[in-house]
Amino acid sequence: MQPRSSLLEPVILVADDQEDDIILTRQALVRANVLNPLQVARDGQEAIEYLLGTGKFENRAEYPLPDLMLLDLNMPRTNGFEVLRWVRSHPTLRALRIVVVSTSGDSRDIDRAHELGANAFLIKVGDFKKYCTMLHAAVCFWLEISSAPMVRRPGNDWQTGERVAEAQ
Repeated sequence: MQPRSSLLEPVILVADDQEDDIILTRQALVRANVLNPLQVARDGQEAIEYLLGTGKFENRAEYPLPDLMLLDLNMPRTNGFEVLRWVRSHPTLRALRIVVVSTSGDSRDIDRAHELGANAFLIKVGDFKKYCTMLHAAVCFWLEISSAPMVRRPGNDWQTGERVAEAQ
């Protein structure tokens, strides 16, 4: 993926409590030439606060709504399953594309994540080159190849889908 000059460049939110995994994901995206703006929530509750735009995430210019969330499952306060359930029940956020990225390969976790509305489930691999390839493929698919729901397309209002004037 090539960097864009638009102010409406798709934003990726990484929700993960492990600093090492956040660093690894950041490095893998850069290595894969995925240069989209990257925001981080360090647990499930913080991910929900980010999506709501509350607390330290109130400034939407600094913390814009994401176009894609990379979601870990095992996090404190609110786990990834609870985040999925919450997002899919929230009327203005339920179209958000969510890719679970987890060390778990347990079929029960995979099934549960999909039942709760995950768009995809990726198993974190130990090989950095494979991890880069996997993240590139997932992000490229969800942000470049697939069509976003109307409410998420650049230039449309988040809640109504109505066209709005693009920022200069």
